[in-house]
Amino acid sequence: MKLLIKSGRLIDPAGAVDQVMDILIENGKFKEIAKSIKKVSGCSVIDAKELIVAPGFIDMHTHLREPGQENKESIASGSQAAARGGFTSIACMANTEPVNDNRSVTEFIIARARQVGLVNIFPIAAVSKGQLGENLVEMADLVEGGAVAFSDDGHCVMKADLIRKALEYAKMLDVPIIEHPEDHSISAEGQVNEGFISYKYGLRGILKAAEEVIVARDLILQERIRSRLHLTHISTAGSVELIRNARKMKTPVSADATPHHLLLNEELILSYNPVYKVKPPLRTEADRLELIRGLQDGTIDCIASDHAPHTRDDKDKEFEFAPFGVIGMETSFSVVYDRLVRSKLLTLNRLVELFSTNPARVLGLKNRGRVKPGYPADLTMLNLKKRFKIEEKDFRSKANNCPFLGWEGQGAIEHTIVSGNVVYSRKNRV
Repeated sequence: MKLLIKSGRLIDPAGAVDQVMDILIENGKFKEIAKSIKKVSGCSVIDAKELIVAPGFIDMHTHLREPGQENKESIASGSQAAARGGFTSIACMANTEPVNDNRSVTEFIIARARQVGLVNIFPIAAVSKGQLGENLVEMADLVEGGAVAFSDDGHCVMKADLIRKALEYAKMLDVPIIEHPEDHSISAEGQVNEGFISYKYGLRGILKAAEEVIVARDLILQERIRSRLHLTHISTAGSVELIRNARKMKTPVSADATPHHLLLNEELILSYNPVYKVKPPLRTEADRLELIRGLQDGTIDCIASDHAPHTRDDKDKEFEFAPFGVIGMETSFSVVYDRLVRSKLLTLNRLVELFSTNPARVLGLKNRGRVKPGYPADLTMLNLKKRFKIEEKDFRSKANNCPFLGWEGQGAIEHTIVSGNVVYSRKNRV
């Protein structure tokens, strides 16, 4: 199969490219990238004039729920949501039922993803058996089975000795440890950010220190071990400053932030709408602005959705009893582009780094995040002039717990291409 993409503005930060180019794809890989390529026999053509062509977006933090919780999301529905959101690759967390803490679960996820055949799915295995924080998983066997990283996400690795051992093994295996920074002894039964709003309205709070003490602990360990540490869903100004200072000291660490922490703040909690109940909680406006500064100065490397689907019945409860989490794969690009790039808080090139180049680097996906001959032909094509309105009826996810419902703006996914196949097209609703 041959596909020629004509006259698109190619933005590939890893290759230092930002210009109008033609791209020829053959047999699922990039064949040629040049200013002008003539159509060859048997070749389909996409006219990309006025479109942005980027290396395929990668969401490095998702929850697909399969195996075991397919009523919330499945690998099939999650893949469809990813494709609609412009993601050609996603990494899925280990908190399935059973937990992805052994090779058989990892291999099941990979096999099921191949059956679905829409986007690339890279399993993230648990750090500890059963995510119980007691015993390390068989990390080498899981890497051999296809795990690309390790995380107990949903839980913090509370035992310092266990995270130390995990970082040491990860260094030998050359894979990242993705830490959910939350000291559970501090956060306890908290529901929202602890501060003026939680005090005034009688809601149980989660101190910012619950995140920051784990960030500090892990950075101290990492300074000595020098493995591959990634801190996920950073939410406080204090965490940003800790990471910023560690990077100045050349400590190898990376971090991500979510669209909801970048664009929303704790004042939405006043609606008592459980859709805004997330962990870590929505923080203050000052925290939100510092996260954006972290994107601007390189302290935060990636934007990841933390796509956490729940059934309507589970989420539609009193605030105190509703589960934490929101969905985000289908909306991440549009809301971030509209609110941060159009307002000139970020450049378009930086956005591509945050969604594609850097996630590929952090996860060690050496043949992703670039448009280069011989690499798998994964592309995300953007229509920056197209207006959008986020409506539940358009979702491919099984869930509707989206904090951006009703938002309108500009900037849409036009095509998602995986290994040379168009897996989503806005006009044709592929």
